[in-house]
Amino acid sequence: MKKVSKKYVIQDKVQNVVSEPIAPLYLTNPAYNFWNSIVSGIATPINKMTSFEKMTLLDKGINKNDLEQFKLKAQLDYDKLAQALAVTRATLISKKKNEAYSDSVSEKILALTDLYSYGYEVFEDVTNFNSWMFVSNKALAGKTPFDIIDNQFGREEVKNIIGRIEYGIYS
Repeated sequence: MKKVSKKYVIQDKVQNVVSEPIAPLYLTNPAYNFWNSIVSGIATPINKMTSFEKMTLLDKGINKNDLEQFKLKAQLDYDKLAQALAVTRATLISKKKNEAYSDSVSEKILALTDLYSYGYEVFEDVTNFNSWMFVSNKALAGKTPFDIIDNQFGREEVKNIIGRIEYGIYS
């Protein structure tokens, strides 16, 4: 990893030279180790990407390797993924490793990984967030967050609940 040396000046004298990693946050925070994408030259977690960076990623296409990486991290099988993405299981399985999914399926995959990336950042624990997705929630009328993420509005509602958790608002 590339290091940057900083000189600290105290009363116009150089006292120390400290060597620090450029981006230690990317290595220590679990959200930053999840499906990072190099779009603008640096590794960026999905939930921290700009809309333009996400559009660039979609132009390139989401391939089966990307989906497999997400599948493992989220501890989901193809049946659960198909349910969350509102596509058939065959649609997900039929692609070869580097073959990109259609634009609409790629967009759904990106939206789902965006949600999970945000959840991992807020919960600071992959396992806890993965479990939380399958626990009934009063704010969702007793449904689990996973039950409603098969469309944009459901993902948005789950993202809002995660945001309330982030700021300590009971929901």
